[in-house]
Amino acid sequence: MDSTAGEGDPGSMAAGRSFRSNHRVDIAGIARATWKQLTQPTRGRQRISPAEVDSLIGDLATIVRLAGQLMTNASVALHQADLKFAELVISEADEIKVRCEDADERCRNLLILRSVTTDVHMVVAAMHAVKDLQRMCNLAQHIAEIARLKHPIEPIPADVRPVSLRMGVLASSLAENAAAAIESRDPISAARLAQVDDEVDALRRQIFQVLLSEDWSHGVEPAVDAALIGRYYERFADHAVAIARHVTSS
Repeated sequence: MDSTAGEGDPGSMAAGRSFRSNHRVDIAGIARATWKQLTQPTRGRQRISPAEVDSLIGDLATIVRLAGQLMTNASVALHQADLKFAELVISEADEIKVRCEDADERCRNLLILRSVTTDVHMVVAAMHAVKDLQRMCNLAQHIAEIARLKHPIEPIPADVRPVSLRMGVLASSLAENAAAAIESRDPISAARLAQVDDEVDALRRQIFQVLLSEDWSHGVEPAVDAALIGRYYERFADHAVAIARHVTSS
């Protein structure tokens, strides 16, 4: 989640605006430098080979599947109050994020050191996908952190437990299906993921209906936990769909 610390404070807001302004300038400078590299004469630079692209996409699919398994384990930790699973997810998420950083560096090297071809669009799509993957790891990690924090109590009340379980299953399955879609580079398969994503969105709305009903009797803290967990599942699903869309449309 985005931190809201400093909101409402004029000094913080001004500092934030200054930071964002500088950040935009830095990004623009990097973009110009990269474009200069990409558009310079290609003498002495090799072309991006189909084998390199295939290898990159294959590695990306592997990481997507790892993220899906990570979310499965996070759901187990959450719904079974399993401390060992929670700690496993937290440590494995960091390991997967290292693989994401390696993939991102690989993409950058391909763009800078190789000549521009039609495959450059696929490499850029892979870079977008890596960012989505990093966020997916963070989201699974957040769920595991809630499970660890609340252990030995299961933080999901019975009223919303079936919905939360279903969201976890769907989120993990979306990652698996996204991996299959990018391996085949099939935009039709990628488009089908949106239907499952819609179900995840509907389930999150269902959680809010339960939380806001007069029958809710579990207090504020469990309600906050349930709302956050629903949000994490929803965003994980969104990123899985985005990965499939980025890669299959390039």
